[in-house]
Amino acid sequence: MSLRLHGHGLTVRVGDGRAILDDAAIDLHAGEVHALVGPNGAGKSTLFGVLSGDIAPVSGTVLLDGRPVAATRPRDLARHRAVLLQENTVTFPFTVEQVVRMGRTPWARTPASAEDDSAVATAMATTEVAALRERSVPSLSGGERARVALARVLAQSTGILLLDEPTAALDLKHHEDVMRVVRTQAEAGVA
Repeated sequence: MSLRLHGHGLTVRVGDGRAILDDAAIDLHAGEVHALVGPNGAGKSTLFGVLSGDIAPVSGTVLLDGRPVAATRPRDLARHRAVLLQENTVTFPFTVEQVVRMGRTPWARTPASAEDDSAVATAMATTEVAALRERSVPSLSGGERARVALARVLAQSTGILLLDEPTAALDLKHHEDVMRVVRTQAEAGVA
């Protein structure tokens, strides 16, 4: 499988100089599922931030398909990788469908925008939130909001999914569903 993300020598320090990441390395290939496991405060979310291009390391490099993430325009990053953070707070009364549709923003004014309706419908069906499409996101339970956030990321239709604790707010059934979705995405060539 092809190498999609390559990070090496990644070091991130906090204000007091303490390293959250110290010379970390990771390779993400198309069709593979990786799980970062470690105690709270180990730097897992920081590594996600560095890989996504949202956090700049003090040293090291992240390459996306052989190009430095740091030199890639945000819109181009959003067309290649989707990021699901631990916290996905929506305080405005957007509907479920509106939030999922936000995942299509990187494809606006491109030929891929013709797939918006299909991508949104598929993502909502996959995460079992289609019946909630008209509901206001702030009115949903924590598990429902987590599934909407995952649907937004799936609708983004990228080749790389970076999911930070995607099952944390979910019951056991939906936990298993998310893992099934992740495996299906990997089988389709997504990293």
